[in-house]
Amino acid sequence: MKKVIYGGTVVNEGRSFRGAVVIDNDCISELVEGENIPRGVYSQEVDATGCFVLPGVIDEHVHFREPGLTAKADIESESRAAAYGGVTSYFEMPNTNPQTTTPEALEEKFRLAEAKSHVNYSFFYGATNTNAATFAGLDHRRIPGIKLFMGASTGNMLVDKYGALLEIFKQCAGLGLPLMTHCEDSEIISNNLKKMKETYGDDPNIVLHPLIRSEEACYQSSALAAQLAHTFGTRLHIAHLSTAKELALLSPANGHEPLVTGEACIAHLLFTSEDYLTKGAQIKCNPAVKTAEDRTELRKALTDGRITTVATDHAPHEWKDKQGGCVRAASGMPMVQFSLVTMLELVDEGVITLEQLVQLMAHNPARLFGVCGRGFLRKGYKADITVVKPDAPWTVTEANIQSKCKWSPMQGHEYRWRVEQTFCNGRLIYNKGAFDGESRGEALRFDHAGHA
Repeated sequence: MKKVIYGGTVVNEGRSFRGAVVIDNDCISELVEGENIPRGVYSQEVDATGCFVLPGVIDEHVHFREPGLTAKADIESESRAAAYGGVTSYFEMPNTNPQTTTPEALEEKFRLAEAKSHVNYSFFYGATNTNAATFAGLDHRRIPGIKLFMGASTGNMLVDKYGALLEIFKQCAGLGLPLMTHCEDSEIISNNLKKMKETYGDDPNIVLHPLIRSEEACYQSSALAAQLAHTFGTRLHIAHLSTAKELALLSPANGHEPLVTGEACIAHLLFTSEDYLTKGAQIKCNPAVKTAEDRTELRKALTDGRITTVATDHAPHEWKDKQGGCVRAASGMPMVQFSLVTMLELVDEGVITLEQLVQLMAHNPARLFGVCGRGFLRKGYKADITVVKPDAPWTVTEANIQSKCKWSPMQGHEYRWRVEQTFCNGRLIYNKGAFDGESRGEALRFDHAGHA
């Protein structure tokens, strides 16, 4: 069955051109420049006139909460939100219940996703103080890499033994597996919180969150991670960079794949510490949203190669759990439905180009983690495609939020861009508000040896 998307502006591999994409079953069979529809008999034709045709977004950093935390979210609801947002693939994090720190827990997640996920999926395997010996026995073609919490965060997955850290970095280097780290120094955070409690009481106001989870807490942990990566030759990807200072730790490309790369998340590119005054705990996340100066430097790093990928750290909570201050309010926010349209607003503002957006949200995640046959509009690649329309205003309301928690810090915001269609494996799963609830994604495959 052939399908065609025609009339739009294709954005792919650093170029934008009027053209058409032909889909044959689940793959791209032709990428054609020009105004004309390629000849053929099509079961489905999508007129993308006035729209932009992009590779589907790969969100390398989400928390979909299943198993064990499904009052907050689940694979079905959050993968639906992904489809509405033009996200066709995701890598999910291990701090669920049970944690994804055993081969058995990993297999259970794949089983759940096969039955429930509307878009393509994979899962990070979580590192602990004691499980580095299990890395070698995993099927590395099925996972993006290992996730390491080098600081206090949601759950109790903190690796705080130096010997365990050394073994984790050593194992990942030897196996050629990427290591993604959450970097915050828990001792610094603990000391900062103690001082704040002494002054402001047991639950300090949310505006103090970036002073508790401070720049220094982030930098000290990220610096240690970078040092260990260089010591062992580990491919390190530092998640959700939130400070200008950390950017100096990233490796220059110098014509080859950098050893230490960085991820920016939507919250740290969009909000600043001033926004706690109006958004409160809705924008509480770990690491904390920092200063306007930090946001400015993170945005600059999107354009000069220091930041490699943009993701969401999508992390839903029930609304009742977001009440309170620095201690009581849960950290994390649901953003997977709004990541692409938010970044498109940064395009309108001149922060990045549309070609750079596609690089950061599709091409680079595919390259960095060795995703097989996705992330680009290329003949023979899986047809994961998103069509977006400018000058098509819509407002975020509780009714159109797809995440199970039914709230978002973007509620009430009017976007200027709209996701029109999302194709996943050649199947039109989202079409101008209509959703194919029967659609199921595929397990991603990885080639870590040929990632570059």
